[in-house]
Amino acid sequence: MALVSREDVTVGIDIGTTAVKAVAADEDGHVTARARIPHRLRVPAPDRLEHDADEAWRRGPLAALEQLCRSLPQGPKAVAVSAMVPSMTAVDSWGRPITPGLLYGDSRGRVPAAPEERAQPLPTAGEATEFLRWTAAQAPHAAGYWPAPAVGNYALAGEAVIDFATAITTLPLFDGTAWDPAACADCGASADRMPRVETFGVAVGQVHGTSGTDALLATGAIDALCEQIVAGADRDGDALVMCGTTLIVWTTVSEARQVPGLWTIPHTAAGKNQIGGASNAGGLFLDWVDHVVGQGDPVVAHPGRVPVWLPYIRGERTPFHDPDRRAVLDGLDLTHDTAAIRRAAYEASGFVVRQLIELSGAPVARIVATGGGTRVRPWMQAIADVIGRPVQVSAVAEGAALGAAFLGRMAAGWESSIADAERWARVARVVEPEPAWADAVEHRYRRFLELGASQSA
Repeated sequence: MALVSREDVTVGIDIGTTAVKAVAADEDGHVTARARIPHRLRVPAPDRLEHDADEAWRRGPLAALEQLCRSLPQGPKAVAVSAMVPSMTAVDSWGRPITPGLLYGDSRGRVPAAPEERAQPLPTAGEATEFLRWTAAQAPHAAGYWPAPAVGNYALAGEAVIDFATAITTLPLFDGTAWDPAACADCGASADRMPRVETFGVAVGQVHGTSGTDALLATGAIDALCEQIVAGADRDGDALVMCGTTLIVWTTVSEARQVPGLWTIPHTAAGKNQIGGASNAGGLFLDWVDHVVGQGDPVVAHPGRVPVWLPYIRGERTPFHDPDRRAVLDGLDLTHDTAAIRRAAYEASGFVVRQLIELSGAPVARIVATGGGTRVRPWMQAIADVIGRPVQVSAVAEGAALGAAFLGRMAAGWESSIADAERWARVARVVEPEPAWADAVEHRYRRFLELGASQSA
């Protein structure tokens, strides 16, 4: 990789489900260096999902920054960390994790609820509370109870800090202004052992050992928020499809309104809102299919000879909020091969995207796809075929890391508003739907909806 000489480079580091990704970006959002440090996703039981938090949250960001800085002539001006939510581990007095890193959807965060209560008002509502309760019971004398970004930030700069958006997802532990002492005590923890909370995009410390130059540590944000600010899906009718281990779909609307089963949250663009949610039908499901089915090229599958997957290998989040929902492969017969089964898996992910968009009730004018999954062409093609619209694929697959790099520029004083990140949004290619697949895909989508409804009955 050629060395770059720009002095205004910032770095974003994204702690993801299967890897830590890092990018260095210049003032125009062009990526000048990349790094990727894989880590294990542990599934010790069907209803559990965790990391070795020391490997993924502490050592991963350090290794990613070190690898990336070898491609830079001098250290970056600022570094910011993004991460998934919710997550939780206990740490010792040196900031080293001493319990498993609990991840979204793990049963240790499950809040008992009646079916009519599953349309959660907030993403991850109550999950972080139960994570803290379990973690504090496992390590009652821990020095701290931290989510992934706090562990990463402490490793980089000795600052156990998270952003307000990440903190808000722990409601009622964090009440919007501070950690609630009573709520923390109810989980067996004290508020002083929770991380510091700051506004995203502000300088909160100095990063150690970045090619001999001290860089600012900037407060990052939730991975999905970081991805959103550089995606350019800010206008009414824009649907943003984040194709990572988790599949996330947001439709941009002006009015804030509630839709049963979906989440409604403020957009980073002023005066806008988003309706949608997160699904397990992303890379978590597709990678599993690749592992158990074997390799077959879904491009060569016949349009009329594809079965139908319900992709719920570990329950489903939006719109069902049902951890006990399970996968189904419907209509399988002796004529199906690995190409057909893999194509069915990509279609299932596309069916979830379409279902979430249709449930939002918002007219969609444009589809923008971001995330590491955008490198998987059969996945992007299936989404385009299922929705029947072109899919605009983001030019930078590491969108969360790129968004974090922009927040680093804010901390350095080079940017004053996240609205200016729109200039970083670029489209690499447009995937058009294949007309030959339209009728067969429509038939399978209707079958997908029927199967989903039968599981809800």
